[in-house]
Amino acid sequence: MHDLNHLGPRIIVGFGDGSVFITETVFFAMIVAAVMIALAFWSTRRMEQQPKGKQVIVEMIVEGIYKLTEGAMGKHNSHFAPYIGTLFIFLLLSNSLGMWGFRPVTADVNTAFALSLTTCFLMQYNGIRTMGFIGKIKHMSSPYPFMFPLKIIEELSFPISLGFRLFGNILGGAIVMALIFTALETGSEALNLPIPLLQAVIPLPFNLFFDVFEPILQAFIFTMLTMVFVSMEIIIHGAEDHH
Repeated sequence: MHDLNHLGPRIIVGFGDGSVFITETVFFAMIVAAVMIALAFWSTRRMEQQPKGKQVIVEMIVEGIYKLTEGAMGKHNSHFAPYIGTLFIFLLLSNSLGMWGFRPVTADVNTAFALSLTTCFLMQYNGIRTMGFIGKIKHMSSPYPFMFPLKIIEELSFPISLGFRLFGNILGGAIVMALIFTALETGSEALNLPIPLLQAVIPLPFNLFFDVFEPILQAFIFTMLTMVFVSMEIIIHGAEDHH
């Protein structure tokens, strides 16, 4: 579990005078990406017309991602499914690193905000693509022109709130688990136990919540918010055209 003395990501490798370095966030993000690529290659080898074995499971996952995307964004936005699936799996694996005693990638504010800014970019790009630049300005000025500055603040605050939600929940879970393990370690030493029995048994319910349930929940929430807010930019344009 992560050491409370190092709330920020540790530097693993430094280059030159130390101004260029690789942190554990970058290192584990690369591992997560490599695992995802390896799984993609493994799961798509020897595909058959009649699915069986691993192909059945893979097709069920892909079908589930498409259904989730179409349910949240509409069938006309099903082309977002590959990105949504990639985002969810990356978040799920990155959030769950605490289960193996490593610092979650998303416990780094830089990762959380990079992901939230990506969602913000998708929102703005699709809004301008569907409404046009002038249409986007008109929408942000609706129903009264003085709403435009408020809409600007709203647009700027969205990636901040989305990033902090993910970062805060994952880092908070890591801190809570670190506190629990530190307290139980101290208790084991005070009781002179030959083995860290308290650390092996008592934290199990907390592990299930903070290292299993919470990572899944936060990955799902971030993915759903991405789908909902991106689709809103497209749906608004469609509704205005219909009107």
